[in-house]
Amino acid sequence: MATLDLPDNILKSLSDVLLQLQQALPEVKQAPDFSAGAYKWQDKQLKAIQQPKKIYLDDLKGIEKQKGKVIQNTLQFLKGLPANDVLLTGSRGTGKSSIVRALLTEYEAQGLRLIEIERDDLSDLPEIQKLIAGRPEKFIVYCDDLAFNAEDENYRSLKSVLDGSLQSGASNFIIYATSNRRHLLPEFMHENTPVTRADVPQHTELHPQEAVEEKISLSDRFGLWLSFYPMDQKLYLEIVAHYLAKADMPMPEETRAEALRWCQARGQRSGRAAYQFSKHWIGSQRLNAMQNS
Repeated sequence: MATLDLPDNILKSLSDVLLQLQQALPEVKQAPDFSAGAYKWQDKQLKAIQQPKKIYLDDLKGIEKQKGKVIQNTLQFLKGLPANDVLLTGSRGTGKSSIVRALLTEYEAQGLRLIEIERDDLSDLPEIQKLIAGRPEKFIVYCDDLAFNAEDENYRSLKSVLDGSLQSGASNFIIYATSNRRHLLPEFMHENTPVTRADVPQHTELHPQEAVEEKISLSDRFGLWLSFYPMDQKLYLEIVAHYLAKADMPMPEETRAEALRWCQARGQRSGRAAYQFSKHWIGSQRLNAMQNS
């Protein structure tokens, strides 16, 4: 067989072209690694997260009622009993996302698995159902900060999977979502204005109430709604003290004052702010101790 000797510069150019082509081609799909506990739906495939961040239910303070209802629903799901899709709404930093992630830490040994999905990929939910069909594990499909704008049509895919499709109802698949919007879609003042007025946008719509019902129907398909509210100063300081105690650090008046300044600078008192302050304070105090030793 004849061989062709090419100059080095041409071989290098061909190698560069092939490398660029390889980078431009879509990634070859691989079978999911079902030995993992958490997954990310990305590029139309389940990608295992080998070391998900550990969050513990006992660290989530001030939301005992919400925790209790989420845990009960999750245990029903794990035991093969009827359970609802869950929508967690409310103020930022109050523990909505942390509850879902803490469930994996608590119940992974019992077969619970977590699949994180972005809002723009919700149309792929039927594909996820196909991939995990027949698996013995129980999968929570989790969408964080779920919200849609008025023109977005992605929410229709979610509606059909939640309750309205013949394909919905898999026994090892449930949806947990968090949002800052109670009904997931924007709501406007003019929607409460009497339609007899000619200066409101829905005046020309034949059945304006049906447009409002369309918005509400999405959140209505979540069987369990849980709301989260801003916390007071006392609870905020209790959470800070809890994290400091886990690091064997006291909370004198100086630390208390610094914690208050921290939350005031962020304009909110929340579990997230308390956790972030505790990391800052513990780290800075230990660094000072190392430098002074």
